[in-house]
Amino acid sequence: MAANGQHLGVTEPISIAGPTEMDCIKTRELEKFLVSAGLYESQEEAVRREEVLGRLDQIVKSWVKQISRNKGFNEQLVQEANAKIFTFGSYRLGVHGPGADIDTLCVGPHYATREEDFFIELHSILAEREEVTELHPVPDAHVPVMKFKFNGISIDLLYARLSLWAIPDDLDISQESILRNVDEQSVRSLNGCRVTDQILRLVPNIQHFRTTLRCLKLWAKRRGVYSNVTGFLGGVNWALLVARICQLYPNAVPSMLVSRFFRVYTQWRWPNPVMLCAIDEGTLGLPVWDPRKNPRDRTHQMPIITPAYPCMNSSYNVSNSTLRVMTEEFQRGNDVCESLEMIKADWSALFEPYPFFEVYKNYLQIDITASDDDDLRRWKGWVESRLRQLTLKIERHTYGLLQCHPHPNEFVDTSRKGHHCAFFMGLQRKQGTPQQEGQQFDIRVTVDEFRHSVNMYMNWKPGMDLYVTHVRRKQIPAYVFPNCIRPARPPRPAGLASRPGPGPRIQSAQPQKTGSNTSVGEDDLDDRMSEAHEGETLRLAKRRHENLVDEVKPLKRGSVRADNGSSAERPRPVHLEPDHCLAPVTSGIMQTASAEEAAFQAVTSGPEHGVYGQADDELDVVEEGFGVINGVGGFAKAGVASEPLDLELEEIGRGDSTGAVSLSIPQASSLQNGNLDELESTLRVGPMGTKPSPELQRKPLIRLSKTLNPATRPNTGTLDVF
Repeated sequence: MAANGQHLGVTEPISIAGPTEMDCIKTRELEKFLVSAGLYESQEEAVRREEVLGRLDQIVKSWVKQISRNKGFNEQLVQEANAKIFTFGSYRLGVHGPGADIDTLCVGPHYATREEDFFIELHSILAEREEVTELHPVPDAHVPVMKFKFNGISIDLLYARLSLWAIPDDLDISQESILRNVDEQSVRSLNGCRVTDQILRLVPNIQHFRTTLRCLKLWAKRRGVYSNVTGFLGGVNWALLVARICQLYPNAVPSMLVSRFFRVYTQWRWPNPVMLCAIDEGTLGLPVWDPRKNPRDRTHQMPIITPAYPCMNSSYNVSNSTLRVMTEEFQRGNDVCESLEMIKADWSALFEPYPFFEVYKNYLQIDITASDDDDLRRWKGWVESRLRQLTLKIERHTYGLLQCHPHPNEFVDTSRKGHHCAFFMGLQRKQGTPQQEGQQFDIRVTVDEFRHSVNMYMNWKPGMDLYVTHVRRKQIPAYVFPNCIRPARPPRPAGLASRPGPGPRIQSAQPQKTGSNTSVGEDDLDDRMSEAHEGETLRLAKRRHENLVDEVKPLKRGSVRADNGSSAERPRPVHLEPDHCLAPVTSGIMQTASAEEAAFQAVTSGPEHGVYGQADDELDVVEEGFGVINGVGGFAKAGVASEPLDLELEEIGRGDSTGAVSLSIPQASSLQNGNLDELESTLRVGPMGTKPSPELQRKPLIRLSKTLNPATRPNTGTLDVF
């Protein structure tokens, strides 16, 4: 609760109950786990960071005085010339870990230009200092940035040019007036700091917020949903989601907040927006997120709105597929937390790595090569920025029936010579959709558009190539696994081979000769086993969820309780959660479980600000001008101020190019299995580093079919989805 007794946020809290003794014990266990996971930096490193920031602040102050002197200002103006360094992102929030970079903002006067003074003069000053290494300016990014290491500490330095002659040391950038008469790049740069500071103002307990955010960031990384660029969520997105839970449970400790986080977002009805405060329309005329006025805002799948003016959606990169993955992960987290409350699991269960390469039958492998490490870093960043468009287009062109799950990280084969990396996407047919014989999904246009968008890279150099391959699960390269060791497949349960399945009778787990329609390959058998296991897991999770909802349902209407506590119509027993049953009453207010459930439903079911329409299909827009992706919003089209920044900075490329991208799809070979229970491996590429011959370049086609005789299939290089 706020100091004046008013609640924080756009709604009343769901519960103001405090922790029980067990909650405090679980919080201490959680903190111990986070320490053992190496999430906290040493005191020595913390001191080094402060020293680096202090020296960087001195450098920019000296730089501005030099700029003013070069421009012929008198000595008084030279002495008054000043610049100031601000921090934002995970460092400013206090949730950074060892080796993390520091997101910084340099604020300068109006006469210190970005193009010449910042990216040329300041760049030269930094380049001359021996403690500065790996200096890399990105002036044409959506949020222009200078990246470098200062005494081994990674720095991302942005620049905001204010309409002031002198920058006071006590400058307050939280005021709306600071945005007056500044360019769009400066507004985006300033918003990183403004959003971070506003988050810290809008949470009831900063320390509890930080511990919970550290926990959720570690969970998101372990479960593969921490990546703004690939359509998941970045640092500021997770910070905003956690801050909202802190508002809804203002007296909860971190163990409670983690549990409530999953409970709330498991049932959140997207695209209802998550907001920490009401959207401020402002007085400067800057565009803000409003789907009632902006058609583009209606396409956003998972709106998470920044609290500082101009309020923007920080998560518009999220697609249908990535939202599906995150929703499933929220459900799993909720199930684990329920087990924790029943003392049937410990905290390590929550952070088990996501078995990405064991979940799907089929994957797209995107291999990226370049001539040297510097070219590879730029080329990889550019290709990575386009992968989200590939996901969106596959969704749209197949009407959502083919779902993509991009892995947020790249992989490198260290045993191989050259400069390369690879990204992977899991592919699956949408669950629960009826199968239609002969239905086809042609993705040739999708791949062509992806290739053309990649070819737009203006800094293309010889050696920069791209290869796309369709691989089955058993063909996944070993270098993606820890220590290059492929995990063993689970043993086959006894009696499963003689059990009739949805297809032909299973006679053997080994693949048979081509043309046989009575055998199922090893992957098919494992898939049926895993699908059966997943189905049972979902049924158990659904049953637990239904039981939980039943426990907190209010009394039935019309029941009349007698004085002795009985009633003519016996209602369901009202279950009081432990934090309500055991927490001491300090304010004279104790909510019942039914009241909390009503508040819970009100928060998760309805819009928190105005009346917003449901999300339409994602606009199929090939966005250009991508550059730096920040935590406050990810990629945005150049020149569009309504597209937000991000607090976590990652570099990518930008521009146009005539660089070639190689995509080779030879003719479909003979199929090993007659049962089309999976995507067949008919997409192939030539050896890395060589361009495939023109006669091998076929356009991929995904065909939905139930034909069992491979001899009847046309030799067209198709992907069959059962």
